[in-house]
Amino acid sequence: MAQRALILLESASTGPLYVQAAHRLGLHPITLSADPAQYESSEAIRVDTADLNALIRECSRLRATFEIIGITSARESVYATVGKLCRHFGLPGPDPASIEQCCNKFAQRQLLAQAGVPIPDYRVATNATEVESAAAEIGLPAILKPVVGIGSSGVRLCRTANEVAEHTRHLLGGRHIWQSPPRILVEEFAEGQYFTADMMGGRVVGIGTGDFGPPPHFVYREYSFPASLTDEEHARIIDVSLSCLRALGLGWGPTNIEFRWTKRGPVVIEVNPRLAGTPDPQLIQLAYGIDLIDEHIKLVIGEECDLRARHSRTASARFLVPDRDGMLDGIEGANRAAAIPGIAEVKMYVHPNTPIVRKGDYLDLIGHIIAASPSRDQTTAILHQAADLICWKITPFLLAENTNNR
Repeated sequence: MAQRALILLESASTGPLYVQAAHRLGLHPITLSADPAQYESSEAIRVDTADLNALIRECSRLRATFEIIGITSARESVYATVGKLCRHFGLPGPDPASIEQCCNKFAQRQLLAQAGVPIPDYRVATNATEVESAAAEIGLPAILKPVVGIGSSGVRLCRTANEVAEHTRHLLGGRHIWQSPPRILVEEFAEGQYFTADMMGGRVVGIGTGDFGPPPHFVYREYSFPASLTDEEHARIIDVSLSCLRALGLGWGPTNIEFRWTKRGPVVIEVNPRLAGTPDPQLIQLAYGIDLIDEHIKLVIGEECDLRARHSRTASARFLVPDRDGMLDGIEGANRAAAIPGIAEVKMYVHPNTPIVRKGDYLDLIGHIIAASPSRDQTTAILHQAADLICWKITPFLLAENTNNR
């Protein structure tokens, strides 16, 4: 009998977790990637993942050796392609048209508005004049962001006309890498507490909360599950979340929805038609005992998923964010922090002698700490104790260069 294989397109922060989950479920994971060298710990094959026909040919070739029972990805940029491959091979998967329109923030806004889902006021612009006009109509402060993108890349809070003009020049002047024809979404700044709803197959599994570092950027600082909500607030977020799925034609597989709780209640900031990246899945497993990656793979291979909570704990993550650019000389204290009771994970994303160039998005993060305990206060105390043990040294580039030239 041929070995059962799970095909993974590219990877993301949760990619290694998908590989581990596949092994746990008795599957052979195979990653298809344009750059397979980055996946040292798993079988990876070079293929142009932007070429659907090339992917179909490679999967057809693999079917001579393996029984391909599922195709998926943790990366948003190829998730619509996953849907097309699943349709071609008759496998369970997301609707590619729904994924594509959801990944376009302007199209997403239009569909949500038509369905009466609460969202910020918005305009779309293609040049500096249109951006200036849109910001004037909406009012300042306003958010400027690319129509297509992830991880807060290119997203900025603009409080003055000068900041609007400056960020517009940044986006349109060649410094921002566009994933599609340049278009800027200009949005009302929805002020309020940040919440996130993680869903699977049309059901809200967990609602978390988080906060960010200083504006004008939106770089995560802390994240916790479950959020502290009243029954009414919890019900309202679930109701709006389900309205988003109906409006966008989603409901199969994972979805992550971001909110701000404003004066008019929960306002949808963004709907992500995929599983949220690290550390959301880890936090949800610690808080509820539900492994979203396992359950997603079960859907992918046509099995029933089980989203029943096994326990109730508080799980939180603290992100490690550098306060300057330069050369990372080293990080200390990670092992001591990991040894604290209640710490589930201390993970560094970078190594010593790595250049640090902050851009105001998720790539600024250099690591995270995850803690869990039976109570919110206890988890907070454990997390802060661990964070206080970790320190790093960054030498400014000019000083580092002068030192090396001695």
